[in-house]
Amino acid sequence: MTPFSTLAIGFNIHTILCRRIKLDSMFTPLSVILYVTVYMALLFAIAQVVEKRIQSKGEQRKGNRWIYALSLAVYHTSWTFYGSVGFAASSGLLYLGIYGGALIGIAFWWYTLRRMIQAKETFRVTSIADFISTRYNRSQRIAALVTIIALIGIVPYISLQLKAIINSFELITDTSQTGISHDLIGLIVTVFMIGFTIIFGVRKLDPTERHQGMIAALVAECLVKLVAFTAVGFFVTYTLFDGFGDIVNRLHQAELSHVISFSATENSGLMWITLMILSFSAIHNLPRQFHVQVVENSNRDHLKTAMWLFPLYILLINIFVVPIAAAGLLNGISPEHADYFVLLLPQQAGSDTLTLLAFIGGFSAATGMIIITTMTLSTMASNHLVLPILESFPALKSSRSYLLQLRWVIVSCILLGSFWFAQEFADSYILAAIGLLSFVAVLQFTPAMFGGLFWKKGNSLGAFLGLASGFIIWCYSLLIPTFIKHGWLSATLLTEGPWQIAMLRPEALFGLEGLHPVTHALIWSMLFNIGSYIIGSLIFSPNKSERNLTTEFMAAMTTSSSRRARPTGLDAYILLQPKLEEAKSLLSEYLNEDKAEAEVHTIADDLQVLEKPKVTIIELVEFHRMVEHVLAGSIGAASAHKAIENTIRYNSREEADLKALYSHIVTELQTTEKDSLNKEAGSSGGYGYGLIEDLQTQIDELEDKVRSQQKHISEMETKLEHRYEEIFKYRMETQKTRQDNEVLREELRVMIGNKES
Repeated sequence: MTPFSTLAIGFNIHTILCRRIKLDSMFTPLSVILYVTVYMALLFAIAQVVEKRIQSKGEQRKGNRWIYALSLAVYHTSWTFYGSVGFAASSGLLYLGIYGGALIGIAFWWYTLRRMIQAKETFRVTSIADFISTRYNRSQRIAALVTIIALIGIVPYISLQLKAIINSFELITDTSQTGISHDLIGLIVTVFMIGFTIIFGVRKLDPTERHQGMIAALVAECLVKLVAFTAVGFFVTYTLFDGFGDIVNRLHQAELSHVISFSATENSGLMWITLMILSFSAIHNLPRQFHVQVVENSNRDHLKTAMWLFPLYILLINIFVVPIAAAGLLNGISPEHADYFVLLLPQQAGSDTLTLLAFIGGFSAATGMIIITTMTLSTMASNHLVLPILESFPALKSSRSYLLQLRWVIVSCILLGSFWFAQEFADSYILAAIGLLSFVAVLQFTPAMFGGLFWKKGNSLGAFLGLASGFIIWCYSLLIPTFIKHGWLSATLLTEGPWQIAMLRPEALFGLEGLHPVTHALIWSMLFNIGSYIIGSLIFSPNKSERNLTTEFMAAMTTSSSRRARPTGLDAYILLQPKLEEAKSLLSEYLNEDKAEAEVHTIADDLQVLEKPKVTIIELVEFHRMVEHVLAGSIGAASAHKAIENTIRYNSREEADLKALYSHIVTELQTTEKDSLNKEAGSSGGYGYGLIEDLQTQIDELEDKVRSQQKHISEMETKLEHRYEEIFKYRMETQKTRQDNEVLREELRVMIGNKES
């Protein structure tokens, strides 16, 4: 049994459940819808109050460390609320593996997540696709590939959350008595989720891509699901039973000790390792986690609170998993119904209030994940898939002003696609595989992500090859078997392999048999992914622009401040107003005119140039840099950089001054050591829109000149050495000739003497 298998089984037995188990209380569908509507209205009110407070007091940049830390609990979805109990009922304590790896990942946050946050502050990234692509030369193809992997891998997981809401709703309302069809309920729930996602997350286009009102509502949901689960746990442990000790004793008496065992399943050791690797990756790479942990972070010091409060939350929400699982089994409920023990136990006890609270808790767990994930995926899809297509066709460029409406459409498509998936793949095997299948999908981001954080030699080719190869192996070893078992493809591919090549069987690649499909896919996808990333990075020599951006990116992750001092000694001769109008014109192509004007005004005010009629060239460059950051919040860093390059222009004097400034920097850099050169290049910022490349070119030319001179000197030394050897040989030959001449003279003298005598 996989961690998601018991949850999946429960999704298809709700009708049987209602028939076979006597339920003492039921709610009408209308009353539950009313409760849910009131609950979501309260959450929306919380979001509105927070947003108005931010607007009135200007607290956007400050944030709150407690809210930030608690928002990270969006990691706990309906699987935690429902499925962890079912998993414990069948596989014992193995369910803790999905949290053990996450806790290890949290322990390293000061070295991993802090670096991500610092890079986000400098480059204004808006999603994990934006982050990875920015690290690798703002590559649009890498951003698109990450987005595609996320969509294909995560959308089925959203369907799992929809299914949890639908079936828990049917369970507590007994819709079999009301005549309401399962499909109609599913469609109503999906439409509600579309509305909630747009209202909470995509209601407006925020250039910062931060949604503090939504995060406040998310925190409320996280607290509700914790309170609901804990309340059921207390009820079960101390009302139905006499504490933890009583439950443990009864488990032993009923021969159900596997519930508290660390090795209740076959190959549990490998499964522990697999779950911990996947959860370590998921806590960093899940799009929703990256959004709340990195994008929504307003102060890196908030990590200090998150690193102890979030683990405490994980501990608290897992305390009563085993007691609830044990209580359901001890009360004679079939293990097939274990996913719904959280609802069934208070419902059988006749506690309407606790049953409704449990339903609201499960609803909160699912909707929190759906809203954040769908919002994040819509941002990634619009910025890295749809917008580049619109930019490629001049006739479609006018559509850019409807970016917000475009995201609404994408949200609808994602959730309707998830609902279709849930309806189409309704059998237990498919739903059992969804959770871990999604986790293995996001695992493919790990080499490019962590390689980009710590390995300077990692480059765009290596990242693309790694992501592509890992994704292909994931599709072949997990997705195709899913389609085969669903009946879409021939089963012979799974048993005999393509073209009857047994070594290529999807679940036994290259003869690796006997492993769980998830473990098997993890091993091969990571082997290909990491291998391709390293080899591609070593054999490929990146261009000057990528080398410069890599240096800047690595420097941004290690600097103590995201703001850097800049020279301000040039004359103020540039008229400010035309530059403001130029920036407004650019921003209004993506934002509404009022928002564009407000952002330009804010930037000018932050730079303290709002009242100045003229600005210096450095102030102008800084102004353009901040405009790019604002634009990056709406369309992503890669697209924003391209838009700035295509739109912003310097006149001849401005360009000459910039070139003179950078020429002076080059002259100064020539007198420094190489490490100082690298440091200055990393802190120069790269905001000259082409001129920094000129600086890098001049540096490279100087280095080439030095290498050429060294080569020439080496050649001269070789020639001189050769000449020395020739002179030495000549001297030796001369000396030998002299000696031969002396010998001949002596012989001649002897011959003359003999002749005279």
